[in-house]
This record gives sequence, C-alpha cells and structure tokens, in this order.
Amino acid sequence: MNKKFAKAGYCDGVTRRRAIRIGASGLIGGLSLPRLLAMEDLAPLATPAKAKACIFLFLEGGPSHIDMWDLKPNAPSEVRGPFNPISTKVPGTQIGELMQHCAQVADKFTILRSHSHGDGGHQTGTHWLLTGYPPAFADGQAKSTPANELYPSIGSIISRELGPGGPMPPYISMPNPLGSGGPGFYGPSYSPFVIETDPVEPDFEVRDINLAKTAIGEQRFQHRRRLLEQLEELGAKGLLANSGQGEAPIATLGRSAKMSTYYEKAFSMITSAEAKKAFNIQEEPESVRERYGYHQLGQCALLARRLVEAGCRFVGVDHGSWDTHFDNFTSHEKLAPTADSALSALVTDLDERGMLDETLVVMVGEMGRTPNINKDAGRDHHSMAQTAIFAGGGTKRGALIGATDKTASRVTTTPVGIHDLLRTIFHLMGINSDKIHYTPLGRPVPIVDGGQVFEELLA
Repeated sequence: MNKKFAKAGYCDGVTRRRAIRIGASGLIGGLSLPRLLAMEDLAPLATPAKAKACIFLFLEGGPSHIDMWDLKPNAPSEVRGPFNPISTKVPGTQIGELMQHCAQVADKFTILRSHSHGDGGHQTGTHWLLTGYPPAFADGQAKSTPANELYPSIGSIISRELGPGGPMPPYISMPNPLGSGGPGFYGPSYSPFVIETDPVEPDFEVRDINLAKTAIGEQRFQHRRRLLEQLEELGAKGLLANSGQGEAPIATLGRSAKMSTYYEKAFSMITSAEAKKAFNIQEEPESVRERYGYHQLGQCALLARRLVEAGCRFVGVDHGSWDTHFDNFTSHEKLAPTADSALSALVTDLDERGMLDETLVVMVGEMGRTPNINKDAGRDHHSMAQTAIFAGGGTKRGALIGATDKTASRVTTTPVGIHDLLRTIFHLMGINSDKIHYTPLGRPVPIVDGGQVFEELLA
C-alpha cells in the first residue's frame, strides 16, 4: 500500500478532501440542520417500492475483485495471487478465503461479477458512479463549473425524491462525506448530514444532537430560538408595513415562514428521543458490536442499520485505503476482513430483524484492480471488470450473476454499467429514473441519462 496516501489521498497525489471539493464544490460540508430540512420542492412519495432505505458501503480506492470475489486459481502466477477460493453456503459458488464470514451467509446476498465502466480514475470514476454523469474535467483539472450546474449524487436524489422517513435526516454519510456525494444543482437542502466522528471510539457521539454537552447548552439554545422568533416577527411586521400591493415582500414573508418551520423541524430532531437513541451505538449488546467488528467499517455498518431503522432513507459509508498499488496482498489481508465482517453481520442482522427485504445494501468501489501484479507486488486501476454486492430491498438471494474471462480482465456476459446500476437502485426504491429536474439556468437533467433496470438482479 502507498502509505503516503493511505489516509489522506489517492495514488495520483490528489487528496480525498480535494476530490470531495471537485465533486461537490463545498456544498456537502458544514450543513446546518435547518438548511438540511428546508426541502421546499419535496416530491410526493413514489409508488410503493421494495426498498424503503439504502445502505451504500463505498470501498474507496478500488477493492481487488480477483482477490475477494472473483478468484482465478488456474490463472498464471503473475495474475492469480496467493489467496485460494473457498466454498460458500450456496452450492457451486466460491469466493476468496479472505471473505470467510460472507461465505457462510452467501445465501443472503447477490454477487454481481459483471459490473464494468470505462473510467479508471479515482475522482472521475467516483463522480460518475455516485452521480451517473462524468465530471467536467479539462487536462486533468476540474473546470470552473458553477455550483448550481453540478450533478446531484445518489444520496441527494433519494433525499429529494423520497424525503424524510421519520425524525432522521433522509441522507446521512459517515465517517467522511462521500467524494462527489453532494447535492449539485439541487442546492444545499439536499446535502448529507455528515457524521465526522468514528463510531469505533469509546466516547463516540454525534455533535449537535445532545445540547447538554454542547458549548451552547439547552438554556442558551432556547434563548437563541426565542430571539430568532422575535427577529422573524419583526421582519414580518416590517414587510407588511412596507409591502403595499407588491408581490415580492409577500413572497419573502412566505419564505420567512417556511424557514421558521424548518428551524422547528431542526429543533425537533435535536431534541428527539428517537433520534438520540438511533445515534447511541453504545446501546448495542457487546456480542452484536463484536460480530460487526471493532473497526471503522464494521461500526459504521452497525450505526447505519440503526439509522435506517429510525427512518433514514440513504446512509453512505465511506471506507478508504483500498488503492493498493503497493503490497496489495498484505493490504488486503488487513482490509478484506473488515469488509467481510461488516457485510456479513449487516445482512444477517437486518435479516434477523425482518428488515432485509425492505433495506437495500450495496457494497462497491469506484473500480477493481488489475489482474496483472506489478513490480511492487501491487495491483493497479481496473474498471473494465469488477464486482458489486447487493442484498435485500427486492434483490435476489444467493445469486451469482455475470462472469469474467480466465484472468478477470474482461466481462464475458452482458456488462452492467453505472447507468444500469443506478437505474436499478432507484427502481427498487420507487424512483422514476426518467424524471427531469431543471438547473437554475434552465438546463433539463434526467435523474439517470441512459441505461436500463437490470432485471436479472430483481427477486
């Protein structure tokens, strides 16, 4: 693994923070609760769907499909690597020995080996995967595209189309914002609520949820709330006194009233016992926490289950350091078991609680890794063949879909592209992918431009 960029950046030296800025133009950070809840153009709920929520486990940097899910034991030594395939609970289906817990619950999820696209760049591939649109780049640099012309991400689309399902924000990401996971031209109202603390820490808590522990405190918060109400009341009186017959002040007054409602909703969330309970991962039995794994991905997956249980529509979990150009095999010996315990525990836990059929779980990276092992015992970027995992939410159980050639270099069945993947997710959640929204400059943008629902994945 390239230790220089293991935590902060990619192999090309672009930092993760820089990639996030490229993808979302700064709209995903520092979002206040009132702005999050100010969803003025919320669409009515879609027709009944299989999935009420989606947990999106994003393995940032690119996990090695040939070492985890699509092993080729008969390939030449410069391709196959040191890991062996093992049998799973599904007769005839084998996966890598690093995924031993997933092998025991393979009857609960689908392995899609035919995911493929043509962008092998980290930030560009991530942008395409999360938005369905290629980013605006020129000579390797992001173009100066206005924020109101950027494309919205999958989480923001689900947030806008479905709205809140309870006291929780509809779109939450952790422990970092998903790169390119912002609202684009939808505006900051559809940004994620970002949990930037690590739930594996013993003193983990979410900022702004517990007023008693904040610098403000409940008494000062109530004082500020009353002051805000008084200012809005004075502003409304001033507008009425000076409005005459004009329409603009009345419209402004209506907007002021709406914002007051949003602040009330934000206050309700902060003080909601249900919201506080959902974030309190310490309530979980020790046996459950151990099953998920005491590592960042495992505890984020557990917290994600708690959040969708409380009504969150989309939880994006960002897990980095999968960019293994150096010492790929030692790196995967450490990384793959975290994905193994997190995914296997999540689908089992959801199933035991009767939630799996209504919760879509997706595990994917922006790319796979090259079959050929490089001179540094690493694998490089490879987007033409990779594996994606689907569970619940109307997808098949125990299925193995798609195939690659003898070196896992190319898909030999019908490739499933990014548009197909996104369109299928939205279909399962009851969202019309052909729906068009207009940018502030009047440009029509369909939710997904191309592709088709991948029927073979559906239960």
